[in-house]
Amino acid sequence: MATVKLDYVTTDVDGNGNVRYYFRRAGQRKIRLRGNPLSEEFQTAYRAALAGDLKPTNEKLMTPPKGSFRALCVAYYGSPKFKRLDEKTKEWQRRHLDAVAAKHGDKPTALLQPRHIRSWRDKRASTPAAANTMLKALSGLFSWGMEYELCDHNPVTSVKKMSYSSRGFHTWTVEEVKKFEETHPIGTTARLALILLKYTAGRREDAVRLGPQNIKDGRIRFTQAKNEHRKPVAIDLPVHPDLAHAIASTPVIGHSTFLVTTFGKPFTAAGFGNKFRDWCDQAGLPHCSAHGMRKAVATRLAEAGASTHQIQAVTGHQSLGMLAPYTRDANKSTLADSAMKLLEGKS
Repeated sequence: MATVKLDYVTTDVDGNGNVRYYFRRAGQRKIRLRGNPLSEEFQTAYRAALAGDLKPTNEKLMTPPKGSFRALCVAYYGSPKFKRLDEKTKEWQRRHLDAVAAKHGDKPTALLQPRHIRSWRDKRASTPAAANTMLKALSGLFSWGMEYELCDHNPVTSVKKMSYSSRGFHTWTVEEVKKFEETHPIGTTARLALILLKYTAGRREDAVRLGPQNIKDGRIRFTQAKNEHRKPVAIDLPVHPDLAHAIASTPVIGHSTFLVTTFGKPFTAAGFGNKFRDWCDQAGLPHCSAHGMRKAVATRLAEAGASTHQIQAVTGHQSLGMLAPYTRDANKSTLADSAMKLLEGKS
C-alpha cells in the first residue's frame, strides 16, 4: 500500500488490490479522493475537501449497476492492462471516461450505439482535439471489454474523428531560446531545465526523472517515460558540453534528480510543466512550452540535414509518421538548398 502523508487522508484496499484514498476529519464522514496522490485530479479534490467543497462519499452509490457503462469502467480500472499503462496515459483515459460516466454511467453498454457516441463527440465540437481523445479512450475501453466478454460490441468503431487544423505546440525559435537564456542565467534551475530539454529531446515526464545516475562515460541514458511499460524506448546520447556545463553550474549535489523544487523535492511532471510555464512567462514567452522545445530539437536536426533515422535516435519516435509533426516546421528553404546541391553536375 502506498504511504500517504497528507492531513486527514486515509487509505484502504479494494477487492482488486487497488489502493483507495479518503479524506476524513474527526467526527465527519469520509470523502473519496480519486486518482494518484501525485496527480492533478487528486490534488484538486484534496484542496476542495480541505475547503469543505466536497460532499461525503455514499459507498452504496459507488457500486455501479451490473452491465452499465460505469461498471465497465470500474472493471477496466482494476485490470492488469490499465495498471500497466504509464501514469500520464492513465490520467487522460480516466479523465475522459469519468466525464462520460458522470452523465451516462448507469446506461447499459449493450444499448449503446454509434449514434450515442456521435452525439457525445458532437457536443465537444468546440474542442475537437479533446473530442478525439475521448473517442480514443472509449474505443480502448470497449475493445478491452469485448476481449474479456464484458460487452458484446464496440460502438466507437464506425464513429469518425473530428477533422480540424492545428499546428500543436509552438516550436521554439533561436531568438526565443536566447530570450529565455537572458532571463534565466546559468546556475538557475530554469536554465538547467531548458538545457536538459534541449539536449535530450525529452518530454517533461523524462526531464523530472533525470539525475546523476543517468550519466556515465560521457553519455546520458534513460528509458522514456511514455509507454515505458508497454513499448519502452531506450535513449542513449552523448552529453553535450553545454549540458555538462549547466549541470556542473547548478547545485544538484545530494539529489537524485537534476531538477528540484524550492523545497528540495523532485518535481512531478505536472508540477514541472506548470513551473516551466511560469519561467516562460517571466521571459515574455507565454506561447512557448516544454514540449515545444522537443519539437524545436527535431526541427533543428532536420534543418541541419539529419536523416529521419538520426532524428528518431534522438527523439525516440517509433515511426516516421509520428515524427512528421515535429519536422514539418523545418526551414524549407534550407532543405531546398541542400537538395538542389545534389543536382550540381547532373545533366
